[in-house]
Order: sequence, then C-alpha cells, then structure tokens
Amino acid sequence: MAALRRLLRASAPMYYHSQCTAQRRLFSSLASEAELRFPSLLNRSPPPVRRDPKERSIQWVFLGCPGVGKGTYASRLSQLLGVPHIATGDLVREELNSSGPLAEELRGIVNQGKLVSDEIIINILSKRLEGGEAKGESGFILDGFPRTVRQAEILEGVTDIDLVINLKLREDILVEKCLGRRICSQCGGNFNVASIEIKGENGSPGIYMAPLLPPSGCTSKLITRADDTEEVVKERLRIYNDMSQPVEEFYRRREKLLEFDLPGGYRNHGQSCYML
Repeated sequence: MAALRRLLRASAPMYYHSQCTAQRRLFSSLASEAELRFPSLLNRSPPPVRRDPKERSIQWVFLGCPGVGKGTYASRLSQLLGVPHIATGDLVREELNSSGPLAEELRGIVNQGKLVSDEIIINILSKRLEGGEAKGESGFILDGFPRTVRQAEILEGVTDIDLVINLKLREDILVEKCLGRRICSQCGGNFNVASIEIKGENGSPGIYMAPLLPPSGCTSKLITRADDTEEVVKERLRIYNDMSQPVEEFYRRREKLLEFDLPGGYRNHGQSCYML
C-alpha cells in the first residue's frame, strides 16, 4: 500500500503547492477506497496489464465538466490499478475519424457544441465493452459516462458501479483551459498552452496552473479542436450543468458519490471538507 501511495503522489503534476496537495489527497482518498473494497488488487506491484476475467476489479466512474481534467486523473489511476480507462469522448472522436454511418451525424452534433444522444453513446460504449470483454478485460474506469439519469439507470442494470468521482472547478477557469487545449496533428499528443493565475480572495486560495507545453518536435504541428471556441465551450458547460445535477443526485442517493473541488477539497455524500 505504501508503494502505491508513493506512485500516486508521483503521478500528480507539481504545478502549485495547494493544487498538488489537493491532487495527492484525491489520489490518497481513492487509493483508500480501492484498498477497502479490493485489498488484493492493491497488493500487486506493478499492476498487470491483463487480468483473469473471472476476477472482480474496480468499476469506477469519473464525472466532471468538459476541461476539468477527469481524463488525466482517470488515465493515471487506470495505469496504477491495471484496469482500462474508457473515455467516451475518445470513443466519439474515433468514430468521427472513421467512415462509419455515424460519422457525419456526429460531426454536426459536435461542431454545434451539443451533447451526443443517449442512443449513440450507448451504442458506441457497448461495442467498446464487448470488445474489451473478448480480450479478457476485467473492471474499468469510465470517463464521461453516464451523462444522464437514463444512462446511469442503464449502466446500473448491467454492472455494479463501486464509486463515482465528481471533479469540480470554477467555470471561468474551465473556459480558459478548454480554449488552451491543443493536439499534435502528427503524434496525437494532448497539450495546453493556457497559463492560469488567479489571486486568492476572501480567504480562498489562489490558483496557478502552468501550461502543458509540447516538445519542440510538436510545436509547429499543434492544432485546435473544432469545438474549442468560447461560444461552443460555454454552451457545452451550460448544457452539462443542467444535465449533471440529476446524475449526481442519482449516485448521491446510492451513497456512491465522491465530490472533489479542485484545487481546494472534497465533499463526500454532502459533507464538506476544505483542504489547503
């Protein structure tokens, strides 16, 4: 367990002391949750890439507004715990780049900043889960799903979700982060050119997020996602906020929700705990 906690601490980016402390404590909270539910899983070092499909692994969900960083947290934990990180956003982008029948419909939806319908998301996700099961995957961390109560109900009907982590960040910071996102057109790497610095006010801590700059070989090949414009980003956030509250309440009633405010602290089942 001590070795895992060291890995968790090392995985948090050292941008800013209070932000890093919050990240480490989030990882520590999740490590404790995993240790409680799956002690045999955390005693393995390093975690295997493949598992016996008969063995029960963690089944977690990461929620949060576009740009909050849930993909970063989910991908790091998936590597540490040896389960696949399944991001519905990535699945949609893969479908967009294909020549399948959904590609054209998806392009119109994404470019307008709208959320993809339940039917399309469930269809795409089902194909991914079935493919993973065929390869022997056991357990998962879902990123960006479910987004509606209907999706949550469907998910509950087919699998047991152990924990739902809901990451939160101020909207003005989310917009700035989204507008700073860049992708290398050659290697596919994700970067962020935004340098965010906000002074603390009324007892609240300041926030500093350094840019995640590309290596020199990628600098001239950076592109911006078509949906990362201020108008589209704000519309996506508005839609997400309207739809997320019922989903959060769905999991809160089932005592599966862990809410974490970045970079300051977390609220577990409605109880607040501010962290410096």
